[in-house]
Amino acid sequence: MRHPSPTKVARSTPLTALSQVPWADMQDSTGSAAAIPLLLNGIAWGDAGTARAALEDLRKRICQYGFVTEQATAATVPFLWELAQLPHVTVRAGIIQLLKAIADARQWESTAAAYPKLLNRRENPVVWERAARQAVRARRGELNRLLAEPDTEIARASTELARALAD
Repeated sequence: MRHPSPTKVARSTPLTALSQVPWADMQDSTGSAAAIPLLLNGIAWGDAGTARAALEDLRKRICQYGFVTEQATAATVPFLWELAQLPHVTVRAGIIQLLKAIADARQWESTAAAYPKLLNRRENPVVWERAARQAVRARRGELNRLLAEPDTEIARASTELARALAD
């Protein structure tokens, strides 16, 4: 789908599939994940300040403290990968750093190792965490393009993500 940008330059958007995800039926760290599409749109189309604020809010909702994933995290990851590829997105390095934090997340698994009863809960955060890590790994083929970026901040963040996915 093509949309005119604020500068009247045509662009494609990866966010057309947002409406296909049942966000209101999922949880993030604040409760309902219904706000995630708005945050992703803020990242995609907002100015630098708006995108930075939206990414920070999204980070708190899907990877709180930089290591606690939520039910909605795995569903959000493909959109993060797509936004990281778009040259007009101003917070691409931050998106890649968030993907790395999700790839590294082991909080719920570590907790379940000490408290196995956690695995018996109806809402199983260990499953959410594993699904989120798998969602990051599923798109790791997109790293090659990011590693070749001339922007050193993006290239550095991509290198760190590549290292995290190498194991």
